[in-house]
Amino acid sequence: MRGRLARRLHGLFLSPVLRRIGFHVNRLTAGMERGFFLRLMLGLFAVVAVASVLVTAIEGDKDSVGSVAESFGATFYWGVTTVMGAGDASYVTSVAGYLVSWLLVLFGVAIVAAITGALVGFVIDFLLKEGQGMGAAGYRDHIVVCGWNPTARELITELSTDEYTPRVVVVHDSDKNPAGSLAYFVSGDCTDADVLRRAGIEEAMAAIICPADASNDADMRSILTVMAVETIAPQVRTVVEANNPAHVEHFKRARADEIVVTSRIASRLLARSSLYPGIAGIVTDIVSGGEGSELYRVTLPDEYIGLSVDELSSRMRSEHNATLLAVGRESASFVNPGPGFRLQPGDDAVVVAESLGTLAPLKVDNG
Repeated sequence: MRGRLARRLHGLFLSPVLRRIGFHVNRLTAGMERGFFLRLMLGLFAVVAVASVLVTAIEGDKDSVGSVAESFGATFYWGVTTVMGAGDASYVTSVAGYLVSWLLVLFGVAIVAAITGALVGFVIDFLLKEGQGMGAAGYRDHIVVCGWNPTARELITELSTDEYTPRVVVVHDSDKNPAGSLAYFVSGDCTDADVLRRAGIEEAMAAIICPADASNDADMRSILTVMAVETIAPQVRTVVEANNPAHVEHFKRARADEIVVTSRIASRLLARSSLYPGIAGIVTDIVSGGEGSELYRVTLPDEYIGLSVDELSSRMRSEHNATLLAVGRESASFVNPGPGFRLQPGDDAVVVAESLGTLAPLKVDNG
């Protein structure tokens, strides 16, 4: 029970909202003199305490120590409620008591107003900065989309309908969130380290880099973005959309984990479709998550080690209602391997299925 409570409290303090609030607090107080709010609170306490002592001395019961202490406690409570605007005006009856009460209202309420104004200003600044993309995501194990184009729009829509619905952060140099409510927005240059940190790149699951347009210059900027991500968070998986196939080697040298050349994929799919009608529709249905055809890469249980491809395919169909497409081994993929192929420890599988069910998604460690 205690361990469960500790985990809940740990999760609460690591919640994205609290982490965003912490970011804005640090930002706003970075140029503020340390101890500003502490001095205000101590000043307020001192004003109420002095006023309580004076009112107790003027109008309190002095017959015994106990009655004086009780009277001071009641007076201190009256002082607190007075500076909060809910004090009892009839609590004091003497001229000296009225004078202390007026001074308490003058100084105490002024301090409370200063604290309240600072808090209201923080809330307004928080809402404005968040809306303008000037905040920090505060997420963990999320996906960071660097750049914006039609591909980015489609992939965010796809991610929002995925079985796991991972949180998405869009980094784009704009004043408005291009993804709307589907993603958290961070405004800024994708190659800027501070902007990437605000997007939570160091704790992200993956980064997807999308070129702004179809030019070679856009590819060069994407390469710079990959280098920035790899420098800050080399453990994060980087997936890049490339315009020009000739730039693939440059992306590899920048240490991008996966490069998708959209023009190459489209041209080859068009060629196959011209020869074999319906191929384009089938491939599109698989990669876009059509009914019963979600694409997954999953880990394989140890009991599968040593199975042939035919045996693996049969067990995938019978046990998980999944169709085997390929077997992954280290950095290689084996599509339609020969009959002598046997599963080894660490192998994974790419399957098409309606859902994961009892299958476990592959966790890739880029560290």
